[in-house]
Amino acid sequence: MSDSTVPIDENATTAPPERQSILRAEGIVVRASWGHIFGPLDLTIETGGVTLLSAPDSRARTALLLVLCGRMQLSAGTLTAFGAIRNPHALFKKSAVALIPEIDYVEQAITVQDVVTDQLRWNAPWYQLVPRASDDDIERVCRPVFGVHPVPKSTAFVEELPELDNALLRIALANIRRPPLLVVGGVDGMTRDHNRQLLLEQLIELGREQTVVTADVNAYEPEPGVRNVIAVHELIENEFDALGDEDPLSDEFARIQQEDVR
Repeated sequence: MSDSTVPIDENATTAPPERQSILRAEGIVVRASWGHIFGPLDLTIETGGVTLLSAPDSRARTALLLVLCGRMQLSAGTLTAFGAIRNPHALFKKSAVALIPEIDYVEQAITVQDVVTDQLRWNAPWYQLVPRASDDDIERVCRPVFGVHPVPKSTAFVEELPELDNALLRIALANIRRPPLLVVGGVDGMTRDHNRQLLLEQLIELGREQTVVTADVNAYEPEPGVRNVIAVHELIENEFDALGDEDPLSDEFARIQQEDVR
């Protein structure tokens, strides 16, 4: 039968193209020296846009975010990132992380100029002499994240910045290399709903060129501009309850970071 005589089914539908994933976790588990942190957990992060992890704010959620950007090692399971399996060092190089105090704490009694200068010097080759950040440097670093919002003045102290500006500055500092993956601590960390919405809007703008992963306890379905919401039920906090005010996650991260350096 020739091609011209093949019947055409006008009711047939074409399957949508499969979305490419940038991260795929299968049965991932993280344990510390003192006990279980989270898992086993399966999830897939699609390339591009903003993905919200729907989970209560907890140290387990923070640990998961650190795993997804290569800052914390797995105890079990498989994490495929950028096509590489169980390679946190490669993931580390292709990602940035912000709004997680264990990673990007900024001294409050410091000016915007000083903190931008420090970040520019940290990211420059060791042999390059980097002068103090100019107003143009601050604009270049901050504008992609601040968008329509005013960039803070160079002489402003970080501790005096409004909540939203402080958060956007920390993201701008972390995102200075603009890697393909940006992981941001929960947008539910904003104390005002208005600031939470404005922060999410700026992450959506960044998601046009990067893959952005963040978290929100109140995320139930995708908001306009959000690509996906993933409910994470495998994060349990009761293991931490008996530890009181101790913060073992910080100690565990410091230990793992030292191992990575070696």
